Amino acid sequence: MLLEGKNAVIYGGGGTIGSAVARAFAREGARVHLAGRTADKLEAVAQAIRSEGGAAETAVVDALDEQSVDAHADAVASGFGSLDVSFNLISHGNVQGTPLADMTLTDFERPVVTAVRTMFITSRAAARHMIRQGSGVILVFGGYGDPPRGYNLGGLQVAFQAQEALRRNLAAELGPHGIRALTIQTSGIVDSLPEGMEQIADGIAATTLLGRGATLADVASAAIFAASDRAASMTATKLNISAGTFVD
Repeated sequence: MLLEGKNAVIYGGGGTIGSAVARAFAREGARVHLAGRTADKLEAVAQAIRSEGGAAETAVVDALDEQSVDAHADAVASGFGSLDVSFNLISHGNVQGTPLADMTLTDFERPVVTAVRTMFITSRAAARHMIRQGSGVILVFGGYGDPPRGYNLGGLQVAFQAQEALRRNLAAELGPHGIRALTIQTSGIVDSLPEGMEQIADGIAATTLLGRGATLADVASAAIFAASDRAASMTATKLNISAGTFVD
């Protein structure tokens, strides 16, 4: 198993993407620490993981509150011996479909402020323990890319660009301590969309070179690899799972 003995904190662990990653991490031997604001959702994911033979812990944590995040990270490291992987998958509250010329400042800046704030808080909390350990992986979800014509993404791509700038800084500063920082780059996860949004899923697929959009399983597989020792020489970069939407 690729993540055996690892302690992985997943913020937004009760969400669609967070739960998919958590279950995949657990199958690879990690003990997953599900953090989020809704206890029932977290416990449902944890129970599913345990029913499959995996190990899962839950904690109600506001990933925008530094004291809450710091206390949880401290508890994981002290209670389980290490904090090896940190993956922030909370939603950013972005508004899509409204042209920038018609968008309110509040709707525009919300995802930007949320994304940068939560990434800084959670990455800092993890880094303090990873520096002591001399190892660790910080994962970022989303990645940057050219905004597609006609989608009116509001502050979403701005938020992703800001996260990438922070990820670069983290990789540079934490690399000497044996800590890696990587982005899972996507152009949308087709089976994470709510029911009734099949047209958007078809639109994502139409932008790809492979003729299909990335799935939750694709995200989980890439995250497992990125968090594992098989990616030990990879940092300060992205794993492009956009199915060819973004050509490098």
